[in-house]
Amino acid sequence: MLDVKEIRKTFNAGTVNEKKALQGLNLHLNNGDFVTVIGGNGAGKSTMLNAIAGVWPVDSGSIVIDGVDVTKQPEYKRAKYIGRVFQDPMMGTAANMQIEENLAIASRRGKFPGLAWSSKAKQKELFREMLAELDLGLEDRLTSKVGLLSGGQRQAITLLMATLSQPKLLLLDEHTAALDPKTAAKVLELTERIVTRDKLTTLMITHNMKDALRYGNRLIMLHNGNIIIDVAGEEKAKLDVPDLLKMFEQASGDALASDRMLLT
Repeated sequence: MLDVKEIRKTFNAGTVNEKKALQGLNLHLNNGDFVTVIGGNGAGKSTMLNAIAGVWPVDSGSIVIDGVDVTKQPEYKRAKYIGRVFQDPMMGTAANMQIEENLAIASRRGKFPGLAWSSKAKQKELFREMLAELDLGLEDRLTSKVGLLSGGQRQAITLLMATLSQPKLLLLDEHTAALDPKTAAKVLELTERIVTRDKLTTLMITHNMKDALRYGNRLIMLHNGNIIIDVAGEEKAKLDVPDLLKMFEQASGDALASDRMLLT
């Protein structure tokens, strides 16, 4: 489903601020993989997601999604393959538009543009049913402006929009980091339910090691722009946080005692 081969990305090359963010990174995801991504600050996690999404071009290497080489494609062309939820609940939705209008736009992702999405009875009922599944009381607020919702409600709507057309690849960039613990837990449960139900191939960045171990069928850890740990299945299920820290220190030679990712 996803093949990332030898991608490299350097920012501010040739200057005192040069940063080699990705250094020949390789990653393969099978259909339906739910992969959690962890690593210290500056490890290359968000750079990897942005490279896959096409936010900026890579210096070298290739990115293939569902058999299509998208390496040279701009972000807007990759959008038909990718759903994405950002850390900031204010991103991913149009604050001044109604909930049903946001969902209608999302339902047209990858389709020929037009005005056919504007309110239809069947579509409205479908949206109401989907919102009811969120269990956030939004099914009776279809005409509410998204900007009036709480952060958790808005992030749930963004997740719903990102998965509405069942993208080939779902990218979650610390999508619960800005939420309080209770709301974050609810959004993560919702994420797992949708990803499992629709068998979505997913990459989820998190700074929370417990969440990284709890969710998904596979876990990868980045360090200095490369993957240094890749565990899946039973091997992942048997791990706890101390095990993961020990693996990191053995693989990298560094300790993570002062890193934000230890805030579990």
